[in-house]
Amino acid sequence: MSDLQSSALARVAPSATLAATAKARELKRQGRNIISLGAGEPDFDTPENIKAAAIAAIQRGETKYTDVDGLPELKAAIVAKFERENGLTYTTAQIHVAPGGKPVIYNALVATLNAGDQVIVPAPYWVSYPDMVLLAGGDPVFVTGEEADGFKLRPEVLEGTITPRTKWLILNSPSNPTGAAYTRAELEALAEVLRRHQQVWILTDDMYEHLTYGGFEYTTIAQVAPDLYDRTLTVNGVSKAYAMTGWRIGYAGGPKPLIDLMRKVASQTTSNPASISQWAAVEALNGPQDFLPERGAAFERRRDLVVSMLNQATGIRCPTPEGAFYVYPSIEGLIGKTAPDGTVIDSDETFSTALLEAEGVSVVHGAAFGLSPYFRISYATSEDVLEEACARIQRFAASLR
Repeated sequence: MSDLQSSALARVAPSATLAATAKARELKRQGRNIISLGAGEPDFDTPENIKAAAIAAIQRGETKYTDVDGLPELKAAIVAKFERENGLTYTTAQIHVAPGGKPVIYNALVATLNAGDQVIVPAPYWVSYPDMVLLAGGDPVFVTGEEADGFKLRPEVLEGTITPRTKWLILNSPSNPTGAAYTRAELEALAEVLRRHQQVWILTDDMYEHLTYGGFEYTTIAQVAPDLYDRTLTVNGVSKAYAMTGWRIGYAGGPKPLIDLMRKVASQTTSNPASISQWAAVEALNGPQDFLPERGAAFERRRDLVVSMLNQATGIRCPTPEGAFYVYPSIEGLIGKTAPDGTVIDSDETFSTALLEAEGVSVVHGAAFGLSPYFRISYATSEDVLEEACARIQRFAASLR
């Protein structure tokens, strides 16, 4: 069966974050005491009003096919959200809904990329961006946002990376995996570069929009630079802020010609997202939003706990992120050391594997996100669990010689 796999699929790797989560689950099934900090999934439950809206939809018989890329009612709710929260004006014809944020991004890429087209992917990056580019036939071009720059792309670096073949720039703010978020001024500086390169489209992944801390003012690039509106796809969803990961609803607003192409892709692949999930998303966007600050405050406390404890660990340096629910600590001070079982810590992948074996803490190694030697922790779990996990990490780091 060696010839079964297509050449397109052979270009990509399985998701490292999903692999880490699966391994942690398997060890738990074997009876190991495992703390899994790999999954980007809030531990909060979906709010009751949203669940009630889904039940009501079932009882009304809203269980049939819908329009390929979303219910009119959901598109209207998304239009209202973009206007209310981002100052962006769209019509429902400019809205695309899909079974999660990942299909939204993939639909845009597969609809627009030709062989040889380049997509700038700032590293550290969400693990799926480069592989989706490859599956769509394009070439990911990596450019590193250094820790000294807050893991963010500098405008002069962007300028030096754009070529005549550049089709897209992907921006993710707040970032998975670093939690870094671009300020208005930083987005304006990037926009100034993009104005000089009319062929470059911008895909901005705003999935963690509602999870920013310390009074950070959230903005998205089409809001900051209205002149880029006609070549910007603003992607979002209900998974993170509304604790609806399993409901699988992502959406985007963008120029109608692009949205029409994305709908064409969806019509021959997924068709519509689940009707019941769509009605739940209508309630999520139109219903009460008062729980968002409360949950945001809980995530901020968790962030502060994790950053503090990791910075007390031998050889680990943990920057304080502006948003999302991830930290991206450096293990530069541990490279070359040896664990009690004789394992030499020669990479962040070796560190992550040894940590899991020795202390039962599952994290994702930094190489999966394009920047080493780091690792990613998701702090989307309780403070008690995080405190225990960080104590185990401290113990493991202290055991290295």
